[in-house]
This record gives sequence, C-alpha cells and structure tokens, in this order.
Amino acid sequence: MNNETGEPIPNVAVYNKEKTKSAIADFDGFVDLIKFDDKETIFFQTMSFKTLKSSKRDILAHGDLVKLTPVSQGMNPVVISVSKFEQRKQDIPQKIISTSAQEIKFNNPQTSADLLQQTGQVYVQKSQQGGGSPLIRGFSTNRLLITVDGVRMNNATFRGGNLQNVISIDPLCVERTEIILGPGSVVYGSDAIGGVMNFYTQSPVFATDSITNFAGNALLRYATANNENTAHLDFKYGTQRFASATSISFNSYGDLHMGSNGPDEYLRNQYVVRRDDEDLLVDNSDPQRQIPTGFDQLNLLQKFSYKPSSDWQLDAGLIYTQTSDYSRYDALIRFRESGNPISAQWYYGPQRWLMLNARATHRGNGRLYDKAIITQAYQKFNESRNNRDFQDVELFENDEQVDALTTAIDFERRNRENNVLFYGAEYVYNKVGSEGSIFDIETGNRRAAASRYPDGSTWESLAAYVSYQWRIEENLTLQSGARYNHIWIDAQFDDEFFDFPFSEATVNTGALTGAIGATYLPDPSWELRANLSTAFRAPNIDDIGKIFDPSPGTVVVPNPDVDSEYSYNTELGVKKRVGDQLTIEVAGYYTLLDDALVARDFELNGEDQIIYQGELSQVQAIQNAERAMIYGVEIGMDYKLNDEWNLYGHYTWLDGEQEEEDGTTVAVRHVAPAFGDFHVVYDHDRFKADAFVLFNGQFDFNELAPSQQDRPYLYAQDENGNPFSPSWYTLNLRSRYEINKALSVNATLENITDQRYRTYSSGIAAAGRNLILALDYSF
Repeated sequence: MNNETGEPIPNVAVYNKEKTKSAIADFDGFVDLIKFDDKETIFFQTMSFKTLKSSKRDILAHGDLVKLTPVSQGMNPVVISVSKFEQRKQDIPQKIISTSAQEIKFNNPQTSADLLQQTGQVYVQKSQQGGGSPLIRGFSTNRLLITVDGVRMNNATFRGGNLQNVISIDPLCVERTEIILGPGSVVYGSDAIGGVMNFYTQSPVFATDSITNFAGNALLRYATANNENTAHLDFKYGTQRFASATSISFNSYGDLHMGSNGPDEYLRNQYVVRRDDEDLLVDNSDPQRQIPTGFDQLNLLQKFSYKPSSDWQLDAGLIYTQTSDYSRYDALIRFRESGNPISAQWYYGPQRWLMLNARATHRGNGRLYDKAIITQAYQKFNESRNNRDFQDVELFENDEQVDALTTAIDFERRNRENNVLFYGAEYVYNKVGSEGSIFDIETGNRRAAASRYPDGSTWESLAAYVSYQWRIEENLTLQSGARYNHIWIDAQFDDEFFDFPFSEATVNTGALTGAIGATYLPDPSWELRANLSTAFRAPNIDDIGKIFDPSPGTVVVPNPDVDSEYSYNTELGVKKRVGDQLTIEVAGYYTLLDDALVARDFELNGEDQIIYQGELSQVQAIQNAERAMIYGVEIGMDYKLNDEWNLYGHYTWLDGEQEEEDGTTVAVRHVAPAFGDFHVVYDHDRFKADAFVLFNGQFDFNELAPSQQDRPYLYAQDENGNPFSPSWYTLNLRSRYEINKALSVNATLENITDQRYRTYSSGIAAAGRNLILALDYSF
C-alpha cells in the first residue's frame, strides 16, 4: 500500500535477490508470497515508489502489510521517451519537455503544431494554415523524428524542406507528449539528429475492481480568426481484462485573418479567381484575409487492450486522419516582374494517414528481461501536389503513396533500482508509389508526366541497440548506449521524361552511433547533467530520387551519389532550486554536422539548366556539403509564489554557420531567431487563468540563409529593399472555468494587440486578434 495515502498499489513486481522467484501484485495490491522462503530477501519494486527489501518473516510479523514510499513526482516525474521504458526524468542526461493531457486541454491548441509551439521551446514554421514544421535546435523536417505511440512516423519521402505531417496527429486525443531536445539516434535510429517528438495517444483504462468503467468527454470549439468549428468526442470502456478507447474529431477552418499592426508586405492585396474559363487577378476587399487558406480535417482513433493474465497485455490500435484539399499559401503569393502571379492554383490533395499498431507486453522473470514489448505496425501515407500557372490550362499533378512496415522488440532488465539494461532491435520497410500527370482543365484530357519519386522504390532499415543506466551512487547516474543501423535503398529511374545518366540508385550502408551522459545531484537543490553523443541521418528516397521545383526557376533532380550525414553533439545543463519556490534551468549545446545533405547547383548530362514544367530552370541536387556548426543556450525559470500564483518562462538563443564549397560560411537554413515566452498563472478552486507574452527576435538580411535571401515574398523589406524577418511579440490570455464537475468552459484571447507577424521562414502570417471559445463536457 501507499505509505502516504493508504491506497493499494497494483502491479508491484516482487522477486528474490537471484530473480529465480517472482510474483506480481494484482489490481487490489495483493500478492501471494507462498513461493518465497521465510528468511530470504524479497524486493518490492514499481515505478514512482522507492524499492523496498524485506523478508517474508518480517512482513508476516507486521500484519501481512507492505508499505511503499512514493517518489515525489513534482521533482522527479517519469518519462519513457529516452529508452521506450519508464525512467525517472532526474536520471536522464538529456533535456525532456513533457506536456500532460490536462495541460493540453487547458492550452487548447488547434493543431499538434500549435501544441508543440505552446511549449515555448519548439519553434514552428508555417507555409500554409494546413501545416506546421517544427524546428528544434537548428534542425527541422527529416532531421527531427516524430513517433506516435512508439512507432516512427518519418518515412522515406520526408524531405529537407518544410513538412506538415505533424498536423495529422489530433491534439484532442493526445494523452501526453515528450520532446527530446537533442539527438536520439541510439534508440530511434536515422533522422533523430536535432530531437525526437513523441506523441502518446489516449490509452484504454482497465477497471480496478469488478465494476465496469465507462467515461467520456465531448468538446465544441470556435475561433474568430479563422472561423474554426471543431467537434470532438471520446469515450473509454473497461473491465478488469478488457478495455477500449475511442476518439473522433472534426475540424473546419476558414481563411486565416492576420493582424492590423505590422509590415504591409504581408497583406493579401490580390488573389486569383477563375471566371468564364479565365484566370483573373482581383482585388481583395479585406487584405488581412489570407485567401485561400481554409481546410477541413477528420481524425479517428480506436484502441483495444486485453490482459489474459498478470504477465501479458495485448494492445491493438487504429489511427486515421484525412484533410480536405488545402492551398500552399506561400506559393500563391509569388509574383512575376510583370505583376502577375506565378501560380493560379497550388494545393495539396487530401493528406491521409492510416496507422495500424499491434503490441504485446510481457513481464519476464528477470533472467533475460523484466519487461518486453513487441510492436508490429503498418502505416499508409497519401498526399498529392497540384499546381497550375496563371492563365495556363495545364494542371500538373503528383500523387505519392508510402506503405510503411515496422517490427520492433524492446527489452528492459532491472537489477533492483540501481542498474537498468535496455536493448532491442527494429526493422523498417518503406515502399514508395509515385505518379505524375498533366490535366487539361478545359478539355478534361489527361496525359502522363514525370513522377516526383522513382515509382516502386524501397527503403529498408535494420538495427539493434543497447542502453545501460548505472546508478553509481544515490546522487550520480550514468547512462550510455550504442546502436548499429543498416540501410538499403533500391530505386529504378524512368527515362521517359528525362535522360538521366543513370538507371538506378542503390544504397547499402551502415551507421554506428553512441551516447554517454551523466546526471549528478550534489545536494537536493542542484541537478547537473552532461552528455556526448553521435547521431546520423541516412539518405532516403527524397534525397536520391526527387524531382521538384523548390522556387521559381529552380529544379532539384535525382542524385544517387550521396552518403549519410553525421552529427557530433555535446550538452551541459544545470538546474538550481532556490528554496521551495524558484527553479532556474540552463542548458548549452554544440552540434557539428558533417557531410550535411543540402541542395546545391548540379549538372544533368552536362547541362546546368533544363526545361521543367514549361520553365527554364537551374538544376540542383541534394549533395553532401562540408559541415555545419550549430550552438545555443536554453534558459528556463519557474517561480511559485504560493498555491495560487505561478510565474514561468523560457528563452532560447541559437546560432550556426555552414561551410560552402569555396570555404566561405553562410547562415544555417533552419536556425531560428531568439524566441521565448513568459507566463503569469492564477489557479484557484475551479478557475485558472494564464496571461502570457510570446516574443521573437529579428533576422536582418545578412543573417538569413542564402535560400531565404532568394525568397523575398516570405519577408518584410528593410530600408534597402532587402528581405528581413522582423521581431515581434504578442500578448495573450487564456482561462478555464469549471462550472461543475462535468462541465467547463475555456476562453482564450490571442494576440490582444492585433500584431501582424510571421514566424521565421513562414509563408503565411499568423492569426491576428483571435478569440477561442470551447465548451468541454465529461461524463
């Protein structure tokens, strides 16, 4: 039982010193000790409680009752991201950001991209409203890894440009997020260079007694800046052996309205309409309305769990999301020197994501493992790109499909509470389907065109890893690990539309990565952590086989001769608690990225320019550059005045440079300006309010990466007519009031001063003054 509350503790592991005998406490905390001898030492262990050792004779002498002391969760919460098993956050040498379901409900994000941004430590770029590309420590897209319920979402077509896949995750069904700031390749493999974003969706809940559980939640939400209408319903059913969880959400977003106070360059003064079979450029009666940016989205989740015995748990889940068509807004605000827009249409077709996930969890006897998790997952990704030039009848269409299979097995073996061994293996298989066509919008005729990727290409990964946590002393913990990953790529190129100097691309390469770190607590008020690690990203189908135009007059073509890029990382962190009220945390890091994969000028059959989609374009290809260096500092502060008032905030500063072929250095593409937040929170009884400010530094023209200097349509203009990214801030207030135990209302007023701004590298301006109202009912 809990020594502080007197409540029973289920699922306590009971074993002898040699681990030749073991038992598990049931749902009511009862366990039979008949197999243990009277005098042998017995250990009682479960997460969130201190491990207790005693003898059967002593236990019987104290009335058959074992009392466990809880570990303070406020100071030492449990996370599972770093090893895929539960660990104390205090023992992990990396910085982890955790967001609970209660915090998500209070923050009330419209999308999962907004959920990440609300942490105050993840930067988010947006090219359109139906998007959101996270930036962590100077890395983004395919140098960051996304996992959902422990399964990697990154696939073989994740690109170096901005990605919107994170919006496929419904924030209203997320139980918690855990974001690793920094590398995670030892456990997660390729792509986990800058960080790992782990999303854990709602799980079924078993009944703790013979009474069947049934509970649910319904939510309605409306926002003024984009005329959002959201409806959500979730419910859970559980018995002692069987449980299920269901979640359904529907979102409808209109065109996004920007603020009144800011650069005029962001205004949407004109847009294209088609009337009487002709494209017309018309004036916008409301230039703050960004036309067209609206879209709809449907999110479904269904999970089942079954416990055939105390040692086994079987889980199965389905997640499905689908958007409507949505415009790539940053492509629609590009104009030619004549004053006409480049594109009349540029939109993504429905973005669909399906994940089927089966998992078996087994509690072992401690010889080879104490806990094993076997995961089998299938994912299917569908998306398309559709663009048509202004006053042209030909609509270029590219349709992509990725089928992804994941098989993984992970083990945990604990030597009491001091040493823990984690190890496992993973196999990932991706197959890419890609088609291209040209559709005549007047005649309805369709003909074949170049596909974006080599159709039928495959990407495979096989890996094994081991990680060891050693608590040398009560206040000193060491964690180390290594992973070997092997990658195979097979792509066959079609020469029907382009005369490639190669017919196929094959990759057969391996990568060894490692990490070592330590946490040290000189006294209860100090936490010191340090780690060294390597990480890698293997080339994927997008790197070696893509054909696309990133900007007007440029086309990226396949390049089969690329290698993996590696990063070498170091991080130091300190956390200081001053009394019971103030906590200050500072972390500094440095990353060296070697053989960085970047787009550079290239030649195809000796030509540096080709005709692509009717336009003469400069040829580029993904190539291994020399190296890039990124470094930064993260500062956090939390001051608890009393039980009702709390102040906290974050500040992130980072910088970096990339070597060019001629030896010069330029800014790194995804290094964001300095940014942060500051919050004043009042929480009393049934009412909670959070007044906060978000702020962002400025990038002058000479601080922009070359690729951004060439995209003036994304930025404001300085006094010399050059693009730059202005600084900005917003004042905001959100609140929640519980009318009764079942019904509550959320009210948020964003951007109170109606600032007009864009986050760095974004093609769409953020929302102006925005009132968000939500009604939440639990049953």
